[in-house]
Amino acid sequence: MTTSASPGSDVGVRYDQDGPVATVTLCRPDVLNAQTPAMWSELGNISRKLPGDVRVVIVRGEGRAFSAGLDLSVARGDGDSSLPVLARLSPEECAERIAGFQEAFTWLRRPSLVTIAAVQGHAIGAGFQLALNCDFRVLADDARFSMAEVTLGLVPDLGGTKRLAELVGVSRALEICVTGRRISAQEADRIGLATAVVPVADLAGAVTDLAAATLAGDAGAVAEIKALLAGAPQRSYAEQDRAEREAQTRRLRDLIGSE
Repeated sequence: MTTSASPGSDVGVRYDQDGPVATVTLCRPDVLNAQTPAMWSELGNISRKLPGDVRVVIVRGEGRAFSAGLDLSVARGDGDSSLPVLARLSPEECAERIAGFQEAFTWLRRPSLVTIAAVQGHAIGAGFQLALNCDFRVLADDARFSMAEVTLGLVPDLGGTKRLAELVGVSRALEICVTGRRISAQEADRIGLATAVVPVADLAGAVTDLAAATLAGDAGAVAEIKALLAGAPQRSYAEQDRAEREAQTRRLRDLIGSE
C-alpha cells in the first residue's frame, strides 16, 4: 500500500512512501528544481521523521531536470540564509549555519539506508552534490553534472567533495570542481560517477529494479556491508579485516543467536 506525507510540497519537496521504499521529490519544475534553504530544512525534517521500516530512499526531480542547483534569486535576496547575510555572520556562526544545510544532504549516507539518485537533465552544484550523497546514481542518457560553485567564487560545501574524490580520484575531482564544466551521462559512466545510464524513458523502471534488488538482500547484512565499505578508505588492511570479523560476528549472533 502506498502512503504519502508531503506537507513540505509547498516549499518544493514532496515525500512519498510505498512500504520500505521512500521517494523524495524536488518539485519546483518551473525553475528546474533550483534549491532553497527552505527545501534544505524540509529535507532535514524528512530525515528526522523517516519511519524505521524504510530501507531504500529514492531522490528524484520533477520535470526535465534533477536540480539546477542553488536558487540564486533566494541566495542573493535578504532572507536570513542569503549569501549576504551569511557573509556578515561571525566565522563560527556562518560555519554552524552551513552545517545545518549539510544535514539536508548527509543523512543520505546512513548505513541503515540505501539511497538512489534518479538523475535526468541537469544536476548542477547543489544538485550534483545531492546526487553524490546517494549510494547509487542512475542516470538518464540526457543527464549533465556540473560542480559550478567556482563560477560564483564559492566552494562545494554540501557534502559532495569527499565522495567525488573517492569516485574519480583527487586529480579528476579537482579538475571537475575548478573548471565547473558539464559532464555528460556517458562521461559520468566512464569515470565512475554513474551506477548505470539508461534511456530517459527507462529511468523510473531502472530505479525501481535497483530498489527491488536491494530489498531482496537481508536488511541487517546490507546495512553492515554499507558501513564496511564506507569506512574502508580510512582503514588499513588489518583494520578492515578486523571490521569484517566484527561485522560477521554481529550477523551470526543476529541470525542464529548466542548461547
